[in-house]
Amino acid sequence: MYVWWAVAGIGLIIVEMMSGTLILLVLGLAAFAGAAAAWFGLSFGLQAAAAVALAAVGMIVASSLKKKKVMGDKSNDSLDIGHTVILDSWVSEADGVAKVRYRNATWDAKVSGAHTPGGTVFYICAMDGSTLHISSSKPQ
Repeated sequence: MYVWWAVAGIGLIIVEMMSGTLILLVLGLAAFAGAAAAWFGLSFGLQAAAAVALAAVGMIVASSLKKKKVMGDKSNDSLDIGHTVILDSWVSEADGVAKVRYRNATWDAKVSGAHTPGGTVFYICAMDGSTLHISSSKPQ
């Protein structure tokens, strides 16, 4: 029985390497806990309990790591901070929402500061998903 647990663990970890999430890694390690319990000759119920216990603890740890990353300072995470963009057009000048050109593509942008005509150069201050937060002054 331990072979099946180990195969499941290896499979989950391989898929994890392709997806880049922590969830499948935690589940793969939990499957190895089930394999260890099977190796020691424990019943299937105890094998499953070992896997579930490790999965639960792993999910709590992974969740806390993700929350720390999300709650941290996002402004320094992107390599795009400080790069220049060119204002194409205003979507809503009153709300400070515009379309800009960056990396040969059109992006949504939230403009802080003075509202200027199209063609003006701005700097990326932060990113929120696919929305750029831009300003006329270069970020520090």
